[in-house]
Amino acid sequence: MSDTALDATGSSLSFAPGTRSEAKVAGKEHVIDAMRGFAALLVAYFHCRQVEWVGMQSFHHVVGKSFDLNTIVAYLTLPIAWGSAGVPIFFVISGYCIHRGAAQRLANDSAYRLDAMNFWARRFARIYPVLFAALLLTLALDWASLQFPPVNHKILDIGPQAFFVNLFSLQGVAGKTYGSNGALWTLSLEVQFYVVYPLVFALRRRLGILPVLGMVALVNVVSVFVFERHDLQFFTSFWFSWMLGAWIAELQIKRGDGSSRKHVPWLMYGLAVLLTVLGCVAFRFGQYLAFQFWAVGFACYLNEALKSRQHSETPVIRLLSRFGDFSFSLYSIHLPIFVLLSSVLYRSVLQLSILPTFGFMLVALVVAWVFYRCVELPAMKWSSSLKSASGRVP
Repeated sequence: MSDTALDATGSSLSFAPGTRSEAKVAGKEHVIDAMRGFAALLVAYFHCRQVEWVGMQSFHHVVGKSFDLNTIVAYLTLPIAWGSAGVPIFFVISGYCIHRGAAQRLANDSAYRLDAMNFWARRFARIYPVLFAALLLTLALDWASLQFPPVNHKILDIGPQAFFVNLFSLQGVAGKTYGSNGALWTLSLEVQFYVVYPLVFALRRRLGILPVLGMVALVNVVSVFVFERHDLQFFTSFWFSWMLGAWIAELQIKRGDGSSRKHVPWLMYGLAVLLTVLGCVAFRFGQYLAFQFWAVGFACYLNEALKSRQHSETPVIRLLSRFGDFSFSLYSIHLPIFVLLSSVLYRSVLQLSILPTFGFMLVALVVAWVFYRCVELPAMKWSSSLKSASGRVP
């Protein structure tokens, strides 16, 4: 899932996954970058296990009570079975970063109006060079994978129609994700969030954040029956998690103004853990309900974590924030890399050993970092150059 730097137009320099920069100006918000890094690693390794490994049930059936290194490592990775929790984490963070700058300006000036055209232009510059390059890379890697039959079942259509469906962010509505890059389904939702954000901001100016959050929650529930039950993935079904991030942004601004109330950290962290566990349980009955629990649980954690400078300066947070730098790139290209490695090394046959997954991850991290330097950084600079005069920070 780049850069969490917030500008005054309400835009961050990133998509759901991201990096850091001006977050340091805010003092405590480099925890955002760490959470992006964590979410990207979680999702990537979740997919890595799916592509290379036989899975826990089959593994347990074969190895029985064996306790060699492979078995120990396999059981230690059991929590990765809920790795899709990284997606609602991305959505919450994205809502926070996109809304924070504009909400701050609105708090400073009640007459502030969002420059919608500039917002869309910067989002386009930030997202589409990376998306276009990711689609081309997917085409090249999947074509190479197809040369090693049997064809991996994760490789879908790599024709021109599927390419343009994904390029215009219509996967989930007008078609499937491109080739083996199934992770791109969330990127279409992000683009749809950005398209409607100026309307959301206008409603927030008129009604306030809580009424808008309530309206979005209602739309979210209705969307389950209108879209999700028919296997249509539209942004309205995941809108609530995104708006939770926007709400947290406003809470942080109020807290910065000295209007925060006394809080009990252990209560919020405990609630975050409880909701996360409920999400894992709900995952057995379907991904959608689990996403809602995970989103609210992470929102509880994030709201509390942003209050503590000490929490966000730990070595673990600093390490994860390094992965957050190129998490958008990692998220965008990791699956085709895993599929190619599996096709070349194992002819797409799932392996009993989980140890090769760590090698797969290392390759993906290296390629993603190069992709970040060559494609994502120039896109970030282009997006930054499009700041409107009113949106530049003195």
